[in-house]
Amino acid sequence: MNQSKSKLGFNATWSMAVGGMIGGGIFSTLGVVVGIAGAWAWLSFAAAGLIALAAGYSYVKLAAQYGEGGGAFTFLREINADGFAGSLSWVLIIGYVLTNAVYAFTFGQYLGHVVGFGPWFPRMAGVAIMALFIGLNLRGVGEAGGVEVFLVWFKLVVLVGLAGWGLAQWNPQMLSQGVMDAGIGAALFGAASVFMAYEGFQLLTYDYKDIDNPRKTLPRAVLSAIVVVIVVYVIVALGTVMLIGADQVVQHKEVALAIAGQKAFGTVGLIIVTIAAAFSTGSAINATLFATARLTYRVAENAELPAQLDHKNASGIPDRAVIFLGTAAAVLAAVGTLSALVEAASLAFLFTFTVVCGLAFLQRTGLRVVTGFGAFAGATASIALVFRLISIDPLALVFLGLLVLIAIFGRPVLLRHVKTEVPGTANAERFHNNQ
Repeated sequence: MNQSKSKLGFNATWSMAVGGMIGGGIFSTLGVVVGIAGAWAWLSFAAAGLIALAAGYSYVKLAAQYGEGGGAFTFLREINADGFAGSLSWVLIIGYVLTNAVYAFTFGQYLGHVVGFGPWFPRMAGVAIMALFIGLNLRGVGEAGGVEVFLVWFKLVVLVGLAGWGLAQWNPQMLSQGVMDAGIGAALFGAASVFMAYEGFQLLTYDYKDIDNPRKTLPRAVLSAIVVVIVVYVIVALGTVMLIGADQVVQHKEVALAIAGQKAFGTVGLIIVTIAAAFSTGSAINATLFATARLTYRVAENAELPAQLDHKNASGIPDRAVIFLGTAAAVLAAVGTLSALVEAASLAFLFTFTVVCGLAFLQRTGLRVVTGFGAFAGATASIALVFRLISIDPLALVFLGLLVLIAIFGRPVLLRHVKTEVPGTANAERFHNNQ
């Protein structure tokens, strides 16, 4: 009975998917996308959303086929690609840590914009929000899921309301005000760069066994959540820019929605949007930390991470993974700007989505026209983002390249020198031998 009550139903699962996607995505990436695609920023969100929808379809089909969680890590191990699965899991976990750091950083920026306590405050606020959700996640599934439902519905109401106010003004000239006419082709580069805004849905596949009736609930929740998020992103991109102009969105890219809220409703609008930003980034941290800890536990359980992370507390929560992931994100949010890392994280997720779509296509899981489109479009967007990073932000590309090298070559060396669990056993330990 108690175990059943702790399961995530459709409402909580859907909310976790939406919270994982919207989160800091729209609050921190809108200005970046407008700076890249100009008047076509809305199309960037739509194009990225279509790739995400194909990837979501591939994820839920593969999860149903194998009947277990773990996402791309599990799917690759099912076809005996253990080395690839281990390397990809390391890159993904680092990507999630960076993503949570971005969410925490964005939370601090919006809060700091309102209170104006000085440059130190956003950093401290980012650390504090991570500490809060570390504690929340350590309490268990039901607590995290219940909070997610409340956070998601509040921010959706605020975002749609603000976007609707902007659309009511209907001034298309504002979409290109003060920015270079990049042309419709720039929407592809914008879509690739903003892809981190869609990464959250696949977190639910890590929680497969925590979902009530997952074969039915997971597809309905994930696919409908992606559709809703696409619509929200498009109308927010249009409504916000029409309200304050593209130049203001780019100039105030870290707090653009707060500026729009103030323009629409004065101080009340500023405060409401800031609260929504705090709730939005908070729900994204919650969803990401909640699921990534379970991925980390699973990877450690399969001897691809040190055995110390294969531990649960009395409530059945992978506590060491939660603390490790949350603390790492808090440190990153406190010590540096992550703008150069955001697009690198987007490339990591884009590559992962492409791999999953390609796997579903090769395994003939689901409609091949959908999975094939996801693989082709994801690969195309990945190439576009690589070229953009080479010309605009090579440091981000170098950083991701270093992570890949560590995951491929450093991982086997490290795991040969630390104790890891024997896959499939509860408490046995062995020295990892990479094949």
